[in-house]
Amino acid sequence: MAEEKQLETLEDYKKAYEEEQYQNMLLSTRLSEAQALADEKERQIQKIKTSLPWRMSKPLRVTMHWAIRQKNRLHNLGGPRGIARKMKSKSIEIKARAQHGTASFPDAEEAKRQREEKFPEEHTFSILVPLYNTPENFLRDMIGSVQAQTYEKWELCLADGSDAEHEFVGKICKEYAEKDSRIKYHKLAENGGISKNTNECLKLATGDYIALFDHDDILHPAALYEYMKVICAEGADYIYCDECTFHGNSVDNMITLHFKPDYAPDNLRANNYICHFSAFKKSLLEGMELFRTQYDGSQDHDMILRLTAKAQHVAHVPKLLYYWRSHKGSVAADITAKSYAIDAAKGAVADALRTAGYDHFTIESTQAFETIFRIHYPLLARAKVSILIPNKDQKDVLKRCIDSILEKSTYQDFEILVLENNSKEPQTFAYYEELKSHPKIRVIEYKGEFNYSSVNNMGAKEATGDYLLLLNNDTEVITLNWLEEMLMYAERDDVGAVGAKLYYPDKTIQHAGIVLGLGAHRTAGHSHYRVNYENLGYMGRLCYTQNVSAVTGACLMVKKERYFEVGGLDDGFRVALNDVDFCLKLREKGYLNIWTPFCELYHYESASRGTDLEGPGAERYNKECEHFRTKWKEVLEKGDPYYNVNFSLDRSDYSLKLAESEG
Repeated sequence: MAEEKQLETLEDYKKAYEEEQYQNMLLSTRLSEAQALADEKERQIQKIKTSLPWRMSKPLRVTMHWAIRQKNRLHNLGGPRGIARKMKSKSIEIKARAQHGTASFPDAEEAKRQREEKFPEEHTFSILVPLYNTPENFLRDMIGSVQAQTYEKWELCLADGSDAEHEFVGKICKEYAEKDSRIKYHKLAENGGISKNTNECLKLATGDYIALFDHDDILHPAALYEYMKVICAEGADYIYCDECTFHGNSVDNMITLHFKPDYAPDNLRANNYICHFSAFKKSLLEGMELFRTQYDGSQDHDMILRLTAKAQHVAHVPKLLYYWRSHKGSVAADITAKSYAIDAAKGAVADALRTAGYDHFTIESTQAFETIFRIHYPLLARAKVSILIPNKDQKDVLKRCIDSILEKSTYQDFEILVLENNSKEPQTFAYYEELKSHPKIRVIEYKGEFNYSSVNNMGAKEATGDYLLLLNNDTEVITLNWLEEMLMYAERDDVGAVGAKLYYPDKTIQHAGIVLGLGAHRTAGHSHYRVNYENLGYMGRLCYTQNVSAVTGACLMVKKERYFEVGGLDDGFRVALNDVDFCLKLREKGYLNIWTPFCELYHYESASRGTDLEGPGAERYNKECEHFRTKWKEVLEKGDPYYNVNFSLDRSDYSLKLAESEG
């Protein structure tokens, strides 16, 4: 008997191995064909580019490409409605800018109050500024903004690598230093580049907090005061704030306003969203360099990755406190002004990933921006995925979903559990009979009244996979390696739920991550809702993997043991908000929830159950919303950490909140 069982096991392994080999062969063939086609296209392109007509047509092509770019910009907005939405958002932004410029500076009375405030702790900020041929007006503006700080325990450490033609830089600095003992100036024997020069600044520092400041930028007068507040209130050892770019002689000439999420490690690996104005406990530098010269151009991204990983508490001040000057040759104006920064950024991210224990990953630039990255992680194990699909009638809808899984999935270690719930249509049962003959599919009956949470909880208990994928029957797979794209994150020890990018049939976005408090019910809503699929999103947010508070249960992957660790879905949420509640339970346990744009599906939302906007559905939805607001009252009051309090909760397109609106 034991020998027969062993033979069966060996036979199973053999079949699995043969199937894996077959799939590899198919993929290798497809890859080879694609590579051959790409090579041929490249040869054709090079032939065209070396021809005389191509060279002569350059002026015409430049004009044509400009016109195409403008056309694409309009197309990406998604037609007349999208254009109107963008115009409305820009109109709101123009009004909101006034709130974040000089109008936000403390008046004389408030500045005096801030200067006289006694904090329970005393800390000195050493502000490091490497100088190199700094224009006089930029230099004086920078120093003046530090001297205007309402928290006055600071020292300004200036290391000057300017050449002989810019001796005035040193003269100006000495002029200020003679009048203000908090200003320290050191003339370097030679310019060592931004990393070495900043490290020289550090040698001048005696404060217990280090702050990094560029020589041509400006600080809000209350920047250090606001940082002291979070240090004392939260014990923060790394702090950053929101920022904007500006041009000309006034910070009110804003170009781009960047309102950031709280600390989000996956965002940071993909994109240096923290950037300015970083301040941190000097003790974090023990055993490591501040800036490493091999990452010049992205030395700040490298430093931020290393120090935030080491910090006990990273705090974000959601106020615009840093003004980044845009001028010819600055990175704020054009990343191509320092193209080496792209390779340096990839190297910095790669080093951070290796330090975190990852290997065999790849990093590539995204369409949003060359320093916004897509990271391919290797799968740690060939784990089995159980795909749970609740269904009631809707044979054609279910068939479309299952066919797309079977036809498009490159990852083959999965099972499909159709969770049947009180179907009545004969064609549905006939289809079930077809499905039962498939080795990867099981049909399991749930006899109770429909409750999305209870149905999935039952399916989770029946699942044999290590990972669960909650999937609506009204979805259709687009991405061939969709399971790999989700599994590479779900298998991480620090990750809870993983969600996908979902589109309506017209290719507008249905789901790109969930924001707490968004929408009329102030429960939760989908960001970038109904935005065109080609849109890059706010600051490129639609183009890279990131941390979010919650993802939709329409396509949600989670490790099975984590599903049960938090008690599965709460059956108090029969239809709506059970996914958000589930994700918040995972977040409460310390897990990160992740949304990836590289796993794409269509979602024919509500095709199987109707709408929540009218009739009994609306009544039930209102009750579930009230239940959610009560259960997560404190969390909702704090706001979504991956959004920003400066954004409107009335709109899903990251429009700014005006002072007179939304309280």
